[in-house]
Amino acid sequence: MALSEILASQGFVVLDGGLATELERRGADLRDPLWSAKVLVEAPELIRQVHEAYFAAGADVAITASYQASVAGFAARGLSRGDALRLIELSVELAQEARQRFWDGVGPTVESRVWPLVAGSVGPFGAARADGSEYRGSYGVTRQELMDFHGPRLEALARAGPDLLAVETFPSPDEAVVVLELLQAWPDVRVWVSFTCKDESRVGEGQPVTEAIAAVAGHRQVLAVGFNCIAPALAELLLTTAASLTDKPLVVYPNSGERWDAEGRRWYGDDGGFDFGEAAPRWLARGARLIGGCCRTTPQTIRSIRAALTR
Repeated sequence: MALSEILASQGFVVLDGGLATELERRGADLRDPLWSAKVLVEAPELIRQVHEAYFAAGADVAITASYQASVAGFAARGLSRGDALRLIELSVELAQEARQRFWDGVGPTVESRVWPLVAGSVGPFGAARADGSEYRGSYGVTRQELMDFHGPRLEALARAGPDLLAVETFPSPDEAVVVLELLQAWPDVRVWVSFTCKDESRVGEGQPVTEAIAAVAGHRQVLAVGFNCIAPALAELLLTTAASLTDKPLVVYPNSGERWDAEGRRWYGDDGGFDFGEAAPRWLARGARLIGGCCRTTPQTIRSIRAALTR
């Protein structure tokens, strides 16, 4: 089933929530530069279980554990290029297996549920640095270095055959354009592009949100555009801006409202008890069609979003 078919069927698509959050809750130690990609090496079955939990909570899409995966990152752990690419492919296979297990178990008995999708996660260059620079951009690297970083992972993900790719948490429209140019080598691959933002008018690197959306929305392989790992309080303003620039479906999946301390490798601040279920219909009214949660959100978050959108 394609994204467009799900939208035609129910008018929205529920994304999953924080992968790392659930992995840690289930005992994974993510204090590592590879973050959740570390679990691909050490306990892949745990990733499959988390994907299945999100499907059971109501997610129509599982986003793979490849966000922080890279050839260079795995090489630092002593893995060969071939092994690194195989692990990136495995991230897709685990989500596909979880989907099948969920569907075989309860999917067909749940009225109104659709065959879920698997989105291969394409995180920004800064994510592999594990220093929080995915929220800041301005990496100080060349365009060619960005191409060399993203190219192998895109090839591995395309080979594994997810339903689409999630080009996510990008702080820079320029880096997003590099990825879209590389993706022309796989013209049948479709993506959504979502930016992280420092405030209601600027993406992480500082460019205007209007510039970022305009840079990617017209690309033929882009199905949806929007924002993720933003403070949830910014969502409505950002969606309003994006809706004025494109007719494509918008995507939004904020974090809990806490902030990431890269040096201390911890989240801090109060999430304020933000009610994703209460907010989801408002986001839908402002053009969001793909709605979920990012860091520090849980299956319960996704359950509340689905319940609110299906009332």
